Amino acid sequence: MHTSKIIHGKVRDISLSDPILYIDNEARGRSGHMGHPILNLGGGKIMDFNSNVSAVRCDGHSGFGFMEYRLSEDYGETFGDFHIVPYSYQTLLDGLYSAIIETAVVCDDGSIVAFCNLFSQSDIGCCMPFQRPTYIRSTDGGETWEEARGLSGFEGRVYASRYHEGVIYVLQFCNSDFLGKDEEHLYRLFISRDNGLSFQELCVVPFASTLQRGYCNFIFDQQGRLIVYAYNAEKEEKMDYIISEDLGKTFGESGVCYLARKIRNPQIALFDGQFILHGREADKINALVLYTSSDGIHWDEGTRIVDIHPAISFYSNNAVIEKDGKSRLLLQYSQTYKESCCVNIYHMWIDN
Repeated sequence: MHTSKIIHGKVRDISLSDPILYIDNEARGRSGHMGHPILNLGGGKIMDFNSNVSAVRCDGHSGFGFMEYRLSEDYGETFGDFHIVPYSYQTLLDGLYSAIIETAVVCDDGSIVAFCNLFSQSDIGCCMPFQRPTYIRSTDGGETWEEARGLSGFEGRVYASRYHEGVIYVLQFCNSDFLGKDEEHLYRLFISRDNGLSFQELCVVPFASTLQRGYCNFIFDQQGRLIVYAYNAEKEEKMDYIISEDLGKTFGESGVCYLARKIRNPQIALFDGQFILHGREADKINALVLYTSSDGIHWDEGTRIVDIHPAISFYSNNAVIEKDGKSRLLLQYSQTYKESCCVNIYHMWIDN
């Protein structure tokens, strides 16, 4: 049984709420891997994406399905009905790929830009080989969506995006497979200065190596430095990082963050001056782990915030929600609901 927790963070203590069942996939006979972006649209309005995928194919662990989202008008306390994302649904019906939204941003003008990974349906896992990613825009809060556009000329998977000082930044691992097999498999940053109407390549992120690397993420720190992270499948306790002082034009040398409990699919937030990192505990341990840091490089020993479950789960995401001058972090994650890889979706609130 889950209970509320207090974590003694690197900067300040945080409290975690009890888990809240957000999507009961067990009741509807579905699963929900990947596709967890949460957007703070302002004024108490939250857009929360979820995948609706097969509970049968690949034991419930696949991208074989389509994307939905739900809206909250009360700062994430309650959510309305499911809305199907038409592009994602039509892509599934066309039978070649699944278009799963991995990450999304909202711009200052209200434009929503959602980035879709195209997963192959040629194997039972419905993922690899990855195709060239696409993106879709909405300018009316998700009521309608524009036609999909191509993000880049590279096959691969988009893992993270952020809107920073009027610019959209998107990070893609340009590799049709999950893990890097040679040094031509590169992490690339793309930017848009026109709210997603077009994108241009900003740079190749110059990690020392991309061999056996996969999941990635990035964040801007309090000084505006850009920190990019990469998962190392061979050393899951050592997450690569590299820093740019000039918004991605140049980078220093890459280094390694030590994570005592390891991590897969790292998700990161800067929450009231403290970095929060969460993801699957890794090393075949299916639990949800959370770390804190003052600088995004040096992390605490980590805390298991959801206990071990029998199969693959704990894909996650987050959003900072502000109300009445106070910030809260809304964390969303997947968790198995039976002795399989089928997952329900949960929320958890983090407060200072």
